[in-house]
Amino acid sequence: MTMLPTAAPRAILFDLDGTLADTAPDLAAAVNLLRTVRGLEPTAYDILRPTASAGARGMIGASFGLTPDDAGYAELRDGFFSNYEAAMAVHSSLFDGIPALLDGIETAGLQWGIVTNKPKRFTDPLLPQIGLAHAACAISGDTTPHAKPHPAPLLEAARRLNLAPEDCWYVGDDLRDIQAGKAAGMLTIACGWGYCGPVEPQHWQADYLFQQPAELLALLKQVHATDSVV
Repeated sequence: MTMLPTAAPRAILFDLDGTLADTAPDLAAAVNLLRTVRGLEPTAYDILRPTASAGARGMIGASFGLTPDDAGYAELRDGFFSNYEAAMAVHSSLFDGIPALLDGIETAGLQWGIVTNKPKRFTDPLLPQIGLAHAACAISGDTTPHAKPHPAPLLEAARRLNLAPEDCWYVGDDLRDIQAGKAAGMLTIACGWGYCGPVEPQHWQADYLFQQPAELLALLKQVHATDSVV
């Protein structure tokens, strides 16, 4: 965990929810609207936030105790999607340190992109609203036949950037992000500032675990300083 990577990357790929952007407030609002129209009390934000990276499945599971196999789930999912689509960037914003990190990546002459399990119907309109329209690529959960933890979305991102997978690093806040990155042959970075889910990130076996975006930027600077290519 403390050793420098053997080579500098040519691109950094990021998960979206809980990694680049704090989208949990709007996701929580969408599911709690389902509750209030049914005469139920809102679910506490502290309960909902850790499930935000799992989207509708996580939010509905935490708020209603239902899984995708349960009766009534599909109706709640469709309502959640409608609520979220109508108000997806009211309180969502980039995490502190992310704008500086992205600026540093671009200054180093590297590309950066997004690989999320969020459906394209939400990803595409959300990115320009939160300042991420300039990503070199944006792969959504339905861009390829498989979503993370399958490596297909990451491999598609590398393809679109005309890079070998091993020339990319992947950064995410969920175990499935690290699993997908490893399966794709990429160096993996767990971000402890994100939602992280039920399994603590120190157990994900990521190549690096950082608590602040500035730590990733510092690593990039170290690697670039020792790599004659960059």
